[in-house]
Amino acid sequence: MDSKAKAFIRLVKIMDDLREKCPWDKKQTIHSLRKLTIEEMYELIDAIIDDDYQSIKEELGDIFLHLVFYAKIGEEKEAFTLEEVLNDICEKLITRHPHIYGDTKVNSEEDVKKNWEQIKLAEGKKSVLEGVPNALPAMIKAYRLQEKTATVGFEWDNIEQVWEKVIEEQEELKEAIAEKDQNHIEEEFGDLLFALINYSRFLKVDPEAALEKINKKFKRRFEYIEEKAPKSLTEMTLMEMDVLWNQSKLTE
Repeated sequence: MDSKAKAFIRLVKIMDDLREKCPWDKKQTIHSLRKLTIEEMYELIDAIIDDDYQSIKEELGDIFLHLVFYAKIGEEKEAFTLEEVLNDICEKLITRHPHIYGDTKVNSEEDVKKNWEQIKLAEGKKSVLEGVPNALPAMIKAYRLQEKTATVGFEWDNIEQVWEKVIEEQEELKEAIAEKDQNHIEEEFGDLLFALINYSRFLKVDPEAALEKINKKFKRRFEYIEEKAPKSLTEMTLMEMDVLWNQSKLTE
């Protein structure tokens, strides 16, 4: 047995012990774990955005623990076993990679994506959009919806057309604002965001990661203002705060 298999089996055995002997672990259900799993996933995402590989390693360990935990509960409920989980994903990967495990020829990453979606439909999926969770954050969901429909040809031909759509949506938002119709404003604002997310795909930019980096930058610079402010922020003018904002940029 190689070291990777030994390490995984060690985690499985520890989970067995915790489920049997630890009062906290014994009480957990798939529902009580759900919110904790979401928290762990966001911690992993933070580490990935920061390119912090030490934290990525630690957060991956936490995720592995949760996966084994869910599998243990599934086994107790006689719903499925860990072996079934692992074998099912192995079979799925083999089936959906016929260019590796079969005779299918591909020339690019896009060919792989198209094959993947076509295979899913052949397996009985009713829509290429199945598999995009309703609970996904809206920006990630928009990106995934666009990415999936592109695999069947529902896609602009070039990036110039995508930018033209952004400009079109921007003008429609201006018109809605002029009408002072709040519902229309919200709709057109959403259209503009959707078009910008589509543009990000053509730029090969992850919009969620890009926005989060800006969030972190904004937070860092505003905290600098709070730290260096000579008086209460409520007593400062915007111009005075802007001076400190520009100073914070020089420290980066």
